Amino acid sequence: MAKYSEMSKEQLLAEHESLLEQYNALKAKGLNLDMSRGKPSADQLNLSDDMLTNIPTLKDVFSETGLDTRNYGVLEGLPECRKFFSDLLEVPVENIIIGGNASLRVMFDYITQCLLPNALGAGWLASGKPVKFLCPCPGYDRHFSILEYYGVEMLPIDMEDDGPNMAQVTEAIQDEQVKGMFCVPKYSNPTGCTYSDEKVKALAAMKPAADDFRVIWDNAYLVHDLVEPEQGDKLLNIFPEALKYGNEDLFIEVCSTSKITFSGAGISAIAASEKNIAAIKARIGKQFISNDKINQLRHIRFLKDIPTLMAHMAKHREIMAPKFKAVDEKFTEGFSECGIAVWTKPKGGYFINLDVMEGTAKRTVALCAEAGVVLTGAGAPFPYGKDPKDCNIRVAPSFPPVEELKTCADILVISAKLAATEKLLAK
Repeated sequence: MAKYSEMSKEQLLAEHESLLEQYNALKAKGLNLDMSRGKPSADQLNLSDDMLTNIPTLKDVFSETGLDTRNYGVLEGLPECRKFFSDLLEVPVENIIIGGNASLRVMFDYITQCLLPNALGAGWLASGKPVKFLCPCPGYDRHFSILEYYGVEMLPIDMEDDGPNMAQVTEAIQDEQVKGMFCVPKYSNPTGCTYSDEKVKALAAMKPAADDFRVIWDNAYLVHDLVEPEQGDKLLNIFPEALKYGNEDLFIEVCSTSKITFSGAGISAIAASEKNIAAIKARIGKQFISNDKINQLRHIRFLKDIPTLMAHMAKHREIMAPKFKAVDEKFTEGFSECGIAVWTKPKGGYFINLDVMEGTAKRTVALCAEAGVVLTGAGAPFPYGKDPKDCNIRVAPSFPPVEELKTCADILVISAKLAATEKLLAK
């Protein structure tokens, strides 16, 4: 088959008619399939079921230090949980706070803290001027929704194969109203890229005009490899690098167990400098007396230590890797000859980034929906949901079983091809 861009109008018409016949046959099946978000499958959730029974009696509610987890206290979290995340993130225990059930809530609360008067100063809104934030994109839509909720102006930064375009970052941070930046530094959502050492070092050395500039270092996929960990991507620890430039206060690292144990019922963690930890404690001490320590105890008894965690993640990998492989095979089979799409082949994370023919992503997603496959909305990985090229689609292979996933991928391929032939024939 010739590439679509090389076909005559007659060839495109014939291809379009053939695709439409295949599409209608799939549509007639009345499918109801969902790969709209990066949700763990039931098989993955089942891996953590032992956590539901590891506090069987009243005598088991006490932590290693003898603390009764049913009661108030220990704002920073159980010591054994802080030690676990200290080992995982490679930062001192005193720089760790255990949060609630999700890192997204931690990030929302932190942005709220920075906007309002707080222990670090008057807050970002004090000047009365617009607050701006850098948003590498394609990126995580829920980061953008936090900023949009508060009316923060979002400035797109191009994502490259190894992280954000640093020339754009360097120029943007000369504006003192640019107050921060969101980053998913390992197996980024949705591209799956990991920031190179060079990009991490460049970010660590930043000199923003705003002295209250903060980078939200959302390390959501730090142990979510799709290959053996030694073959996976390695991320340089941001804090030792930032310390070299006196920039340790610029970074707020967050992570959680939401895709490790139970989604929405995990535990989160914050890693930050001494100054930032003090400011966060000053705020959360007014919000609550302590987070859910019974859930913290349940988690640390189940995950225990880093070797146990990595053994657990190997079981996730056994479930996830075949799904990513199935989608890649379908994309290779369907897209290779027609030349209308490119996609990522990540070594970890939860997403495949698909770029279809410019100007056809929204139409592709709409065709998929008509055929019974729900995808994340086209444009979602961009601020305000506006993809300037209308070409990007975030593919989430984790939730459907493999056979359903293959059907989803078939429909996505045919829909993208239909949208492309429609566009070319309309010229």
